[in-house]
Amino acid sequence: MDLERKQYKTEFAGQELILEISRIAEQANAAVIGKYGDTAVLATAVMSEKDKAGDYFPLMVNYEEKFYAAGKILGSRFMRREGRSSDEAILSGRIIDRTIRPLFNQSTRREVQVVVTTLSYDGENDPDFISLIAASTALGISNIPWNGPVAGVTVAKIKSEEEFLINPKISELKEKPVEFKAFTAGTKDRINMVELEGDEADESSLLKGFEQAQKDISDLVDFQEKIIKELGKKKEKVAVAEPDKKVEKEVSSFLKNKLEAAVFHPNKIEMKHKIGELKNSLKEMLADKKFSESEIAGADTLFEEEINQLVHKKALKEEKRPDGRKLDEVRELYAETGLFKRLHGSALFVRGNTQSLALTTLGGPGDQQLMETIEFSGKRRFMLHYNFPPYSVGEIRPFRGPGRRDIGHGALAEKALRQLLPPKEQFPYTIRLVSEILSSNGSSSMATVCAGSLSLMDAGVPIRRPAAGIAMGLMMDENGKEYKVLTDIQGPEDHHGDMDFKIAGTEQGVTAMQLDVKIQGLTSEIIAKTMEQAKKARLHILKTINQTLSQPREKLSPFAPAILSLHIDPERIGELIGPGGKVINGIIEKTGATDIDIEEDGTVFITASNQEIGQKAYDEVSAIMKEYAIGDIVEGTVVKILDFGAILEFGPGKDGMIHVSELKEGFVKKVEDVVKVGDIVRAKIVKKENGKIGLSIKQLNR
Repeated sequence: MDLERKQYKTEFAGQELILEISRIAEQANAAVIGKYGDTAVLATAVMSEKDKAGDYFPLMVNYEEKFYAAGKILGSRFMRREGRSSDEAILSGRIIDRTIRPLFNQSTRREVQVVVTTLSYDGENDPDFISLIAASTALGISNIPWNGPVAGVTVAKIKSEEEFLINPKISELKEKPVEFKAFTAGTKDRINMVELEGDEADESSLLKGFEQAQKDISDLVDFQEKIIKELGKKKEKVAVAEPDKKVEKEVSSFLKNKLEAAVFHPNKIEMKHKIGELKNSLKEMLADKKFSESEIAGADTLFEEEINQLVHKKALKEEKRPDGRKLDEVRELYAETGLFKRLHGSALFVRGNTQSLALTTLGGPGDQQLMETIEFSGKRRFMLHYNFPPYSVGEIRPFRGPGRRDIGHGALAEKALRQLLPPKEQFPYTIRLVSEILSSNGSSSMATVCAGSLSLMDAGVPIRRPAAGIAMGLMMDENGKEYKVLTDIQGPEDHHGDMDFKIAGTEQGVTAMQLDVKIQGLTSEIIAKTMEQAKKARLHILKTINQTLSQPREKLSPFAPAILSLHIDPERIGELIGPGGKVINGIIEKTGATDIDIEEDGTVFITASNQEIGQKAYDEVSAIMKEYAIGDIVEGTVVKILDFGAILEFGPGKDGMIHVSELKEGFVKKVEDVVKVGDIVRAKIVKKENGKIGLSIKQLNR
């Protein structure tokens, strides 16, 4: 059988990029195998043959992380196959989804599914790069209507260096101080997706990095266009959901002088109530005019489109926003810390109708999360979990654990705060930060950053300085020429706006960014204006944060565990652990310590419920690890009598022999004449040979 394999190659960022099209996965509308270095993925695109009922475009993107790709047998002891997607796999899928989604006609009702399967991972080249370009090419050569292609690259900047790194290998960034690392994606001339983590990066550096990324993205799009021109199938003509003209006219006429009064209201609850009432009145009117149930149901889409046009028109022509704010104005702020005494740290941050309650829990090094994915195996010291309960938006739905959105929002907030944490050597605690969204009306992830900063400081975590975040929006006309950037978007601006650009950082610079758009993408001019406006808002919010709590508390909560640390010779780790853990478990049992963790470099962390218990365990470990020298005086208990001497135990796991000739001056007939089992005596170390210690009582004063 001939697989009819065709390969297309180009060099990118110093490595060969290969896109291979063949009969592999031939029942999909299109399939592409992408290779970059020794990292390889299979991307497939499938479109259903029938429209799906509903009022949205049904696109699904799945990123399937396969353990075999890394040459590892991962999973639990009893489950050695892939199960639920890891958070990292979900985030990779979201990167692809957020990049390709804006380029579909959103009125399409055909189901489209893009699946990216990792086939090989070399440990150096991030699969996100090749996954996106392979998915884009698959859509491009398929018969699925789509306005691509797109591409994305990782752009990074090392501190104190001027040049940007494009698609750096993972090992290149491990030992260097990175100012920022961003996966930036888009079309030939527009950026439409950014996922960035920075170490207080400067906005001017970020803008230059995006400009460089855009040039490289353009080259990758050119590469794909050649393939699509040669192999691309004719795009299928797919019906799009179009409103009934008669219904459209009735809806437009009915809402003409009523919609603005309902939508343009400073309070979300009132706005929601007024919009609901107006929508019900609209449906009653249509029912009175004998429109069918399906026609009345279709009025929902028309109603939303009328709101869309209204908020665009008001912003562009009058600089008017639904809640009456100026374009660059942040909503009313409120912050509070120390809400619950028994918690290690707590904070409430409110911005308008958005509320985040952030709770910090501190644990010992043994509480770190063990992670095992194809890209990373190790321990996670800082965890930020984001919860979005249905009551936060006044809805009812079952609780089924965090969804993709929740995981994405939590990951973004975690990026915003991670670089500000103290190193483990300075603060050895494991940190779990949970954001409970109590009320949501725009950018609860950025409220999480603000509440999280305060909660960490309330817990006494010595973060470098607090961070704040803000969500920026965009209203653009149909021609893409006139636009307005909005600060602190909410409700209708988020739902009907053209951009959601979240930017978080400190007074010194940016720590995280996330860009999603509903249009083709953003120019450098729009990005620059957005970052400038966002910085102004960030500094404004930081004033409120600093007024609430300007620096970390000097003392930890009395309910937080105590952690003491010391360093031992790495070659003596086995001595502290003991056979089968006998020594270390004995210390825990004797002192009541919670846990004792030993690092490979010999650092010992003792976790206890309070300082007193921790100190007892510390003293025990110190005694066991103490290096004794000839001439040292020790005190201990006689634990055994022999014919030729006595065994003195002078510390945990430490003993020595007092030879009969060293018990006292002169002749000793029987050891028991001088010492007995249980006697507490002092002795001098006079000999050390092969790990054995010789003691003397008679030489104490010499």
